Amino acid sequence: MTHKIAVIQNPPVLLDLPATIARAVASINEVAQAGAELAVFPEAFLPGYPSWAWRLKPGADMGLAGEIHDRLRRNAVDIDGGALAPLADAASKHRITVICGMNEIEQRYSGSTLFNTVVVIGADGKLLNRHRKLMPTNPERMVWGMGDASGLRVVDTPVGRIGCLICWENYMPLARFDLYAQNLEILVAPTWDCGEGWLASMRHIAREGGCWVISLATALHASDIPGDFPQRDTLFSADEWLCDGDAVVFEPFGGPIAGPLHRKQEVLYAEIDPARAARARRSFDVAGHYARPDIFQLNVNRAAMPPATFSD
Repeated sequence: MTHKIAVIQNPPVLLDLPATIARAVASINEVAQAGAELAVFPEAFLPGYPSWAWRLKPGADMGLAGEIHDRLRRNAVDIDGGALAPLADAASKHRITVICGMNEIEQRYSGSTLFNTVVVIGADGKLLNRHRKLMPTNPERMVWGMGDASGLRVVDTPVGRIGCLICWENYMPLARFDLYAQNLEILVAPTWDCGEGWLASMRHIAREGGCWVISLATALHASDIPGDFPQRDTLFSADEWLCDGDAVVFEPFGGPIAGPLHRKQEVLYAEIDPARAARARRSFDVAGHYARPDIFQLNVNRAAMPPATFSD
């Protein structure tokens, strides 16, 4: 049975959470009307990927970094506080599964740390999974904390069994194997990476895992940066693409069936059949008959890692 999916490459309203959530809801409404059963948004879509972290000069731009980070923190997503309710309501209204990347603020303990998070919202509006990026990359470590493996899970949805790895987590062989070993049918890879090297990796994962691979980044042009962004014209060139997007869908053990969508701020649609994943693994099942557990074993600690426990 095939399902129509929508890979949404439109940009956010950078550092404006209410406006970006409104844009996300409008996109969900749009793709649902087009018959999509799954809507996928890029890495850190709410309220935008911190591309400035790659451009700030270490030490010299501490004040500027603090100013931008404070705005990001004030517009980060408090999941436990109900900030995703508009997306959950849209998912439930249209009976559509929604996957969305975000800057999440942890309010339960420190109230300050941000995480690079991706959530899976079910077609009934319930939160099926929250995965925090295990290891922020390079200057991202000045923006986000490290996540634990409590969300490193594959979940059942009406369109198939879905697991998510964020950006360069997809380069972590053990993280991929963790998902393969949970009967993964669809890998969703929200990212900020793009280009031929990244697309080659996505093709490899589709072959290695015998799974569908959905990858997308935000197609973001400098003209999308708000005019009140601190030192915008110093950090960004007026005519540059900050990220090309390159939304793509690879079939199990095969090539692309849709995309890549290069430098286009629009939606990529595709039809997928989750049952094809199991069929693709007949000859090579990396977590099954090709696993050799007598030689290789993977132990995954999926326990939550709170910074403190309290007894009254």
